[in-house]
Amino acid sequence: MTRPAHVVAVDLGGTTIKAARYDAHGIAEETLRLPTPSAQGQDAVVAAVVQTATALTRPGVRAVGLCAPGLINTETGVVRYAANLGLRDASLAAAVAEAVSLPVVLEHDVRAACLAEQQLGLGTDVSDLLVVVLGTGLAAGIVSDGRLIRGGSGIAGEFGHIPVHADGELCACGQRGCAEAYAAAGAVVRRYRRTGNSAQSAADITARLDTDPDASRIWNEATDALGRALVTSTLLLDHERIVLAGGMTAAGPLLTVPVRRSLQQGLAWRTAPAMEISPLGADAGLLGAALHAATAAAAAG
Repeated sequence: MTRPAHVVAVDLGGTTIKAARYDAHGIAEETLRLPTPSAQGQDAVVAAVVQTATALTRPGVRAVGLCAPGLINTETGVVRYAANLGLRDASLAAAVAEAVSLPVVLEHDVRAACLAEQQLGLGTDVSDLLVVVLGTGLAAGIVSDGRLIRGGSGIAGEFGHIPVHADGELCACGQRGCAEAYAAAGAVVRRYRRTGNSAQSAADITARLDTDPDASRIWNEATDALGRALVTSTLLLDHERIVLAGGMTAAGPLLTVPVRRSLQQGLAWRTAPAMEISPLGADAGLLGAALHAATAAAAAG
């Protein structure tokens, strides 16, 4: 098993840049957190990533791993498009490599989280794994027969755009009835606010499930949509284990119990895969980026 040793990792998120330097044992010896300056434009975002990686680089660091959302070209290290970051054709890996003079690799943030789950979390003992990250959006990392799947065009894992309701809610992608339009944290809050109620997060809504019929209905529709999308994914790929990650997993059994029920109801002739909440927390993407960096360091010799 690869360990994230003697590397720097940077997780570029829509609101926060998280970074860490890992020692010879894969332990984070220094971390940084700063706001993502997406409102200032692409150059500012790239500069912030470069500055963060540079600040953590010390003698002995052998490689840098980056992860980011959006459409990622892992071979060229380019963020082709990331709407919430304002990035288009951003040569992120090259910019960091020029600053630190080290090998630099770039991976999609959810696939990075999936790699961390596969090597350090709940996926160490299975060959077929699905990691679904429930955040502002909804995406997944897929391990099939022990291999992390990227797909023919590098965008495998667009789990949020599995259709769950014909002619349903309009999704930001332009399609109707996508799982993300119901089950992502952003969608849950948005749909609840449309009922005339106020909420800042999905946690606000789950806190009202016993007293607010609107909260109960929106949450039930979210968990049912997630279960329906998991049915499609399970029938296609036969996951041995499903791992849920991201901020919405703080709901615990309020999330997992109805999702398991929806999943099993859609699999009338077979048993549903095991489903658990990730133990890696919010740093799964960062750990995955570090693992990619460790592989790049080993390849460089």
